[in-house]
Amino acid sequence: MSTFDEYAAAVRQLSVQVREGERGAAAEAERRRRLHAGVAQLGQRLAAQGQRLDQLGEAIGLPPATAAAPGGPDAVTGPPVATDADAGADPDADPGVVLEEARRLVDEADLRTREVEALAARPELLPTWSPAARAVAVYVACAAAGVLLMLVLVVASGVGLVSGFTLGAWICAGLPVLSFAAGWLILGRWGRPALATVEPPRFVPLGFVICVALVPTAYCASLLLVRFLR
Repeated sequence: MSTFDEYAAAVRQLSVQVREGERGAAAEAERRRRLHAGVAQLGQRLAAQGQRLDQLGEAIGLPPATAAAPGGPDAVTGPPVATDADAGADPDADPGVVLEEARRLVDEADLRTREVEALAARPELLPTWSPAARAVAVYVACAAAGVLLMLVLVVASGVGLVSGFTLGAWICAGLPVLSFAAGWLILGRWGRPALATVEPPRFVPLGFVICVALVPTAYCASLLLVRFLR
């Protein structure tokens, strides 16, 4: 082989090596670009999660979470940055694998946040019941408490501690109104979801009918029962 042929072969080999190096550099640049884009996306998701968690905390009466930052209390705060030393990560680990693990953890945090939101969308009182069923149960319970007070008044009237007029006034007006007011307040306090932006339905006409009807009806039933037992 002539010297020129050897020179041409060396040039071709060098050209192939240069092209392979360029392709490798381009692939490495693309890999780094993807990693940076993935990190930026995770940062945005973490920021959104932090804001949502602050909203959920505010809804249940907790102060917003803040992180100490260099420069004093007036410095801008934000999500803490995890380092290899903090996370105990292997410095020789594949960045792509670490990024995928971080993405999995963020996905899991999103799932937990949605579960918390679902719970916060339910009221404390009878959370699995419909609003109408919850209102009926509350008003009936308050009316039942009114009936118990009515029985106490009946006994007090029987021994002369309460006059007949006072007993009638409490049975026909006082206890029904108090029962209704108690149910209305309970539904407003414990029947309201933590994330509710409007007042929950309290079914005022239904509750008023239940309380006004149940206490006098129970009194009439008690009279009939006493007469029957005699």
